[in-house]
Amino acid sequence: MALQPAAGARDLHPDAVETNRRLAELLASVYRLWGYQEVAPPTIERLDSLEAGGAINPREILRLASDEPLGLRPELTAPIARAASTRMPDRPRPLRLWACGTTFRTFVGDGGDQRISEDLQSGVELLGVASWAADNELMHLLLAAAATLGLRPQHRPTLLVGHHGLLDALLAPLPLASRGRVRQALTDFDPLALDQLDLNEAERSRYRTLLGLRGDPGQVLYQLEQWLGPTDLLHSLSALLAGLQPAAAALGVRLQFDPSFEPHFDLYDGLVFRLVCQGADAPVAIASGGRYDALVGRFDIDGSRAAGTGFAFAIEAIRELLDAGGAAATLQGPWLVAAAPGTDPARCLSRQADHHRRAEAAELCLQPCEDRAQAEAIARERGCCGVDWLEA
Repeated sequence: MALQPAAGARDLHPDAVETNRRLAELLASVYRLWGYQEVAPPTIERLDSLEAGGAINPREILRLASDEPLGLRPELTAPIARAASTRMPDRPRPLRLWACGTTFRTFVGDGGDQRISEDLQSGVELLGVASWAADNELMHLLLAAAATLGLRPQHRPTLLVGHHGLLDALLAPLPLASRGRVRQALTDFDPLALDQLDLNEAERSRYRTLLGLRGDPGQVLYQLEQWLGPTDLLHSLSALLAGLQPAAAALGVRLQFDPSFEPHFDLYDGLVFRLVCQGADAPVAIASGGRYDALVGRFDIDGSRAAGTGFAFAIEAIRELLDAGGAAATLQGPWLVAAAPGTDPARCLSRQADHHRRAEAAELCLQPCEDRAQAEAIARERGCCGVDWLEA
């Protein structure tokens, strides 16, 4: 009999589960305040939906043995976009939806074996509005939700922002056959790969400059305007980020614009972003998202509503970040209802019910204790907040 979970999967102890639940509830409370409604997308989906038109590598999808091609969801956006387009076509747009659930991915470990990644995500989707107003709402919602998590100054939260269309514009002067390879070198931050591509000296110099161009949004956008001219896209990005700056500064979040930034999944065709914090040993991405109009268009036959933007928080990553930094809130343990030998069990149950009526957690000590000192020792061992002692 196997005594360990599958490679890459984890057993969570009660404190970790309770912290995950608390973090998810904090985020959900913000989503509800902003008018978002909860949905529950299926864990199992058809592979063509999960692959999202090639946006997600099939090798990262955990497939199921079944009569039809099925798999476990590697993220929440595609299942929600499909359900909203097919099950909620008559609801007025915009649709404001949120969900929390487990996602699954597969990858090859260092030893060449297949491993499973199982993560808890919480996020929102804003569907049916293609304007910058939707992106603006979403970015402010992201900051409002992050403000509830208990991040500290030492986490140095940074919001990385980019735009898929902007990178397209920067690559437009290249021959079509070269654009994909240059994009890959830029998004992988790989100067060696860039040097090996067939580019003239002026092109190579510009894209090497672009490779290191990131930082203050105003300065970066100014540099891009020197290359592209005063485009509508640059103007809209400048207005969005200028409006976001006060809210970010109030929360201690640094804004950084990175024209070559793209998320792991190729779902997005507009604004993209990632919230990164400094962990004990390395940066930790705790949220990411962006605009995915083309993905919605795959499921919604009404082209006028083919618009979507959203983000997801990585609950496990946030818990581990807070635990490592000592910022996690101490969970209040239950009362221990304990009694001396000969005490009527009904009295213990009645005392426990008294705590429950006051919305206080309480558990029973199932064996009699010789004295209160023994009960207090048991309470300390179990992490209880105190003893409610009953004499016989």
